[in-house]
Amino acid sequence: MSDTFLYTTPLDKRSKPLIDDLIHEYDSRYGTYFSQEGAAAELNRYPAEAFAPPVGNFVLLIRNGETIGGGAFMQYDERTAEFKRIWTRSDLRRQGLARKILVELEIQAARQGYSRVYLTTGFRQPEAVGLYLNNGYTALFDTNVDPEIYKTLPFEKDISPLSIADRPSRENAA
Repeated sequence: MSDTFLYTTPLDKRSKPLIDDLIHEYDSRYGTYFSQEGAAAELNRYPAEAFAPPVGNFVLLIRNGETIGGGAFMQYDERTAEFKRIWTRSDLRRQGLARKILVELEIQAARQGYSRVYLTTGFRQPEAVGLYLNNGYTALFDTNVDPEIYKTLPFEKDISPLSIADRPSRENAA
């Protein structure tokens, strides 16, 4: 069982499981809470180019030819990457894959010149909140308050070169 990162685009047919499952997941958790159009509107809000070098990137985690996870980032500001679309296949969760994807995105964002990450998750995704808090992200909201009052929960993390110096290097085709 060998997992491989593949840098590509949201338009790649191998991205379809990620996009389709995220739409299903978000619609199941939120319905039309954020938008009458549902999750498809959010997932199609940004053009594919937003997730392409030099300002962004889109990565899939492939196992035995199948997409099992992935994520993306785009430019938030000159020094900040905004992470989006972090996903693992539902039958493979709780195996550390989301952390693996998160670390890969951090390394690639730093390689592309970013020193900070910003991301948001929804208030009905406690497992995502746990992932970010357990991986060094700072909550930009009061974690002792019912998260529904915030709706979206923002996080940040410093990924300057010194903070990722101990991580293994990976070769990535961008």
